[in-house]
Amino acid sequence: MKIWQKSCKYPLKRHSYKELETTISQMENIYSTAKICDYKNKNKCDLALEPEITETLIRSRDPEELKHVWVEWRRASGEKVKSLYPKYVELANTAARLNNFSDYAAYWMKDYEADDFADQIETQWQKLKPLYLQLHAYVRRELRKKYGEDVVSKDGPIPAHLLGNAWAQTWSNIADFTVPFPGKQLPDVSVTLVEQGYNATSMFRLAENFFTSINLTAMPDTFWERSILTKQEGVDMICHASAWDFYDGKDFRIKQCTRVNMEDLLTAHHEMGHIEYYLQYKDQPTVFKEGANPGFHEAVGDVISLSVSTPSHLKKIGLLKDDSTDHEALLNHLYEKGLDKIVFLPFAYMMDRWRWNVFQGKVTPDNYNCNWWTLAEEYQGIEPPVDRSEEDFDPGAKYHIIADVEYIRYYVSFVIQFQFHKALCTEAKEYDPKNPNAKLLSQCDIYNNKDAGNLLK
Repeated sequence: MKIWQKSCKYPLKRHSYKELETTISQMENIYSTAKICDYKNKNKCDLALEPEITETLIRSRDPEELKHVWVEWRRASGEKVKSLYPKYVELANTAARLNNFSDYAAYWMKDYEADDFADQIETQWQKLKPLYLQLHAYVRRELRKKYGEDVVSKDGPIPAHLLGNAWAQTWSNIADFTVPFPGKQLPDVSVTLVEQGYNATSMFRLAENFFTSINLTAMPDTFWERSILTKQEGVDMICHASAWDFYDGKDFRIKQCTRVNMEDLLTAHHEMGHIEYYLQYKDQPTVFKEGANPGFHEAVGDVISLSVSTPSHLKKIGLLKDDSTDHEALLNHLYEKGLDKIVFLPFAYMMDRWRWNVFQGKVTPDNYNCNWWTLAEEYQGIEPPVDRSEEDFDPGAKYHIIADVEYIRYYVSFVIQFQFHKALCTEAKEYDPKNPNAKLLSQCDIYNNKDAGNLLK
């Protein structure tokens, strides 16, 4: 999974290379074993990120419980890796310089093949920012209605613990009480998945069915034999979903602590998209076994999810009874999609803006956390629910920060996946760019369309 990164680290002296790998491993171990105590039962202290903390942030509407979970997760994870992070930064930068890069940020950006890549991202973000600001203002108003002005101000940042996600990276989990047209259909089939007896394997089989329906490849038998699709009982493990290529042309796996809900159904399609990419280049020499850039890899699975999440597709596969296409229902669907796709952009950007600053020496360990929240307020318009200091290390509460995984790939993916989607939908004759009102791009579903699949190949 990280062969491309390790190639940068090989020039390190053996003891330094081992120290870097050990440091990352220690941070990952802290993250994977982090537990917090229950808000209502302080003697129950075995709540992990998956599933308990995540489910609480999704379901609870008690701001004090949400604050407790938010703070305690950061105390159990980020605060405990704080002392390790400066050593990781030092060693990663040393490895990059031995490979003739100015720092590790420059090494990360090399795959995008543009000297002004960071400037391009900033310029692109400024074009999208006005739409985000409108969405932010609307959500802030709805949160203020629910929780009151003592919790949510009229014109300030949104408290991060109220947004339905551990990192406020997507807000779709609060769509149920913030939609512009309450009572109108939202295409969330989580309850239906449970009622119909779906489990992790059947959800991944459903994803496989989509890919094969567009003339892509079925998963090999070894995929089903060797993948880990549910959290293992009694095992501390990092539940961040990931796809793995073992570089032998045969062994491809997914690790995911799958919950039976719509979010994880879409994640299953996303991760299987990585496997489909691996299968397409499995016979290439190792040096060519990677995407055009990291964003391309992330976009392949997500472009499929754009079809999967449409009400019409969910009806086709028996998960939605009514495919309501009235104006208000469609706006609710687009709103929920915005809470996922638009809201994510400033988060993804600020994640790596912060790390670029750190690797470039613009931010030092004595102001790690301050700079993190400065960027979070500037780009996301959010604030912590309690005062933070340099005793805290809130970046370390996010997997990619401690696991040495660059994040701007997701920003790139969230832009180009819509370009892919438009091209595939046009090829499938599900969308006509010359007559865009005949059928909206947001209603396109390429399921069962081999022309679209062949173009994706």
